[in-house]
Amino acid sequence: MNTYTKQILCEKELQVMLHRLACELIENHNDFSNTVFIGIQPRGTYLAERLVELLTNEYHIADIPLGLLDITFFRDDFRRTSRPLEANSTAVDFIVENKRVVFIDDVLYTGRSIRAALSAIQSFGRPSEIELLVLIDRRFSRHLPIQPDYNGKQVDAINNERVVVHWKQNDGKDSVEVISKVGELA
Repeated sequence: MNTYTKQILCEKELQVMLHRLACELIENHNDFSNTVFIGIQPRGTYLAERLVELLTNEYHIADIPLGLLDITFFRDDFRRTSRPLEANSTAVDFIVENKRVVFIDDVLYTGRSIRAALSAIQSFGRPSEIELLVLIDRRFSRHLPIQPDYNGKQVDAINNERVVVHWKQNDGKDSVEVISKVGELA
């Protein structure tokens, strides 16, 4: 079966979006002295790293703690698969007690990953507040009542379509695509 790919963000548009998200964070967090970023493994890591780099180099905000959170065993569906899951590493070397936590992920789809992250973060303390930043919000696909505080773009993709974010760090290019099976198009 053939696939149909539609690019919805090119590299330049993605860069503009990253700057806009960085500016929204600055508006809401000012000096970031009580803020920590948590990239949700695996794909939220790339967005989180890019935002920290941008805030540090372009906006001169130093020392934003960045942690990487693996949610594999906190997911409500991890025992429902017939193949073993591959876990990522968690690297949170700070306490989140009374901190403003910003969860960062590339695509918000059903909300189940965020629910898992909410459970997983409790191992590191009790945050004073948790916000969610996503690059792409698939707004009509939610299984749980979870909405982002910051989003780069809302995409209306039907359930048999996939939203794929490509990052230079991992894929050699920056872009966002919607991929569909040709036989499944309406």
